[in-house]
Amino acid sequence: MTTPDRGFPVTEFEVRTKEMQSTMRDRKVDALILTTEPNVRYFSGFFTQFWESPTRPWFLVIPANGKPIAVIPEIGIGGMQQTWIEDIHTWPSPQPEDDGIFLLVSVISKLPKKHGRIGMTLGIESIIRMPVNNFELLKLGLNHFEFVDLSMEMHEQRMVKSELEIAKTRHICGVASDTFEAFASYSSEGMTETEIVRNMKIDLLKRGADTVSYVVAGSGQGGYDSIIMGPTNRQLTRGDLMIIDTGSTFDGYFCDFDRNWAFGYADDETRRAYEVVYNATEAGFNAARPGATTSDLWKAMNDVMVAGGSLGNEVGRLGHGLGIQLTERPSNTATDGTILKPGMVMTLEPGMTFQPGKQMVHEENIVITEDGAQWLTRRASPELPIV
Repeated sequence: MTTPDRGFPVTEFEVRTKEMQSTMRDRKVDALILTTEPNVRYFSGFFTQFWESPTRPWFLVIPANGKPIAVIPEIGIGGMQQTWIEDIHTWPSPQPEDDGIFLLVSVISKLPKKHGRIGMTLGIESIIRMPVNNFELLKLGLNHFEFVDLSMEMHEQRMVKSELEIAKTRHICGVASDTFEAFASYSSEGMTETEIVRNMKIDLLKRGADTVSYVVAGSGQGGYDSIIMGPTNRQLTRGDLMIIDTGSTFDGYFCDFDRNWAFGYADDETRRAYEVVYNATEAGFNAARPGATTSDLWKAMNDVMVAGGSLGNEVGRLGHGLGIQLTERPSNTATDGTILKPGMVMTLEPGMTFQPGKQMVHEENIVITEDGAQWLTRRASPELPIV
């Protein structure tokens, strides 16, 4: 498996910026202020673990024309200078009473003002990532501008990935597929969920994952009742069903899929539930093509599960977008209705309650192409694996 190059050429960021600036013209927005790690990284290439610290805010301004402008704490200047960004303004953060707000207002006030509208991502699946009182200071300092929400426009642009983005996702999906397929080498009856997941994380890192920031697990006799709360210190015993779901990364791009195993044996009802969600995933894959919608995917998967005896779905959706965040828009729901386009990376995640208190969930990662869908993950076994 060839490892993709890290980072992106400048042309990638130029294309992204020009596309957003076209959207800004349509929305009559003079500048767009970005405050979150994924959005700042998407347009600048500024990639650091330092976002784990909540102390300092970071700002990237996309003007109506030209390259983005960075307004960042002094501690980040060296890293930002390694990107394609040239116009960099800094302040000695942290300064809780005014953490870069006056400087940000000054930068924006010097830009051409045509419409009197400033964009930010303020809506669905968005956060401001600065203290609310500082956001109020920002609005006060720019009170001659109207603030408008561009969250949906941002989601729509990031939904469609470039070939270089897809290559990074395909690579980490391959790494995680290798680790899942080696499950029996680091897992056995008598071990705890925590021990197994720790072994899995080590295996992922040894195989080339950069981070293993999301690994959840659940288990129980013949089924599990939660897919988000583990791993726990529960010991695996004969007849247990275990699920592990990982969101590992390569160069900042996530995989997100799961696998199920039975320890020792599985009864007919558990095997049948596995077969149903496997077939539901296949139905979702066959429905995934340009022009179809996320609701078409939901219906294709849900119909199979209903016919297979599903008692309901507690997850709320049957998959979602995937990229530089573990979950991105859109969602595969009955009402989402997002039209699928070539370049969209999606998860297919049918899940059902097949007995009271027992769930079965299956997840794969795909990319939409001109001709339909392609698997990014290596397909799970069509029969429930027995360890």
